[in-house]
Amino acid sequence: MNFQQLVKSHNWLSIEMTLLTLYPDQIEIINAYKDVFETIQTLEPVENDMLIVLKECQNDPFDDTEDTTFYIDVSGRKLGIDPNSFTNSYAIEFESWEKWLGMEIAPETLMNFNELEIISHCLYEMTFCGYEQDEIQEQLESIKKTVADYEDLSDEEKKLKTYTIEELKAKLDKMGSSE
Repeated sequence: MNFQQLVKSHNWLSIEMTLLTLYPDQIEIINAYKDVFETIQTLEPVENDMLIVLKECQNDPFDDTEDTTFYIDVSGRKLGIDPNSFTNSYAIEFESWEKWLGMEIAPETLMNFNELEIISHCLYEMTFCGYEQDEIQEQLESIKKTVADYEDLSDEEKKLKTYTIEELKAKLDKMGSSE
C-alpha cells in the first residue's frame, strides 16, 4: 500500500481527531494541515524506491528513569540496500508531496501503527519545514546554500568560523554551569 492509497481511504475529520490526539499543541494550526491534506488529495503520485518507516524512539536514550518519553520518527528506507550508504534511513521531510504519495508504507509500520496514525505522523513530518511545497523547497535551498558557503571557505576560515564537537561541548557545559 502506498501513501496515496492510505490518504484516499480516510476522511479529514478522522485524521484531524487523530492528529490532535497525537499532537495536541497543533490545534491552533489545524487548518493548515487540512489544507495540506486537501492539496495532496489532488496530486499525482511519483513512483520511487523509498518506503515510509515510522518508528518509536526514546527522546533521551541515556535516560533510564521511569518518566521516559518517546517520539515517532518518520523516515524513508530505500527498497534496495545501498552499499555506499552509511545508513539505510533517509530524511524525507524535503521530498515533494508527489513523491511522498508514491512511497510504499513499510510492512513493520503497518503492523505497529494504525492507518490514521500513519497519515497523521506523515502529515506532521511533511509539514515540518512549512505548509506549502514552495516554502519547504526554500528551506532546502537555504540549507544547500549554507553547505556551499561552508565548502567555499578556506581551511583557515573553517577553523576560525567553526567549532570541533569537543569545543562545542565545552561551550555548552560552560553556558549550562553559568545559569
